[in-house]
Amino acid sequence: MIPIPSEIQGQVFSLFDLEQKLKPRGYDIGGNWDYDHGSFDYKISDEVGYQFLRVPFSVVNGQLDDKEVTVRLGEPYLLSHKYQRGLDDNVHVGNFSASFDQFSEPQDPDAEFPEEYIDTGKELVEELERILLT
Repeated sequence: MIPIPSEIQGQVFSLFDLEQKLKPRGYDIGGNWDYDHGSFDYKISDEVGYQFLRVPFSVVNGQLDDKEVTVRLGEPYLLSHKYQRGLDDNVHVGNFSASFDQFSEPQDPDAEFPEEYIDTGKELVEELERILLT
């Protein structure tokens, strides 16, 4: 995990407005959300595992499933997940069990972040600052 200091940290926004601005640019709400916190993830690469820019947020007012929820952004950071290979080889499962077993556990959830993508992450944060703070 590589933190990237940013002026967006601590800023409060409507979650709806953030989604309108960020989703068209390739950001998704990460799967690790709860009713009081979550994150926007931007996939930088999936060459060896997955490399993301993650922008965490916490609820200021309401819950994430509320239309009028406001959130405070945390410090963006770069994150790398290396997934186990070969888990799906020669597996025959029915639709029912596939609905529970569709994702593999990370082999290394805190894998080293490839240096060639660090500048990309910093540029993405600068872009976020332009989009959200101007």
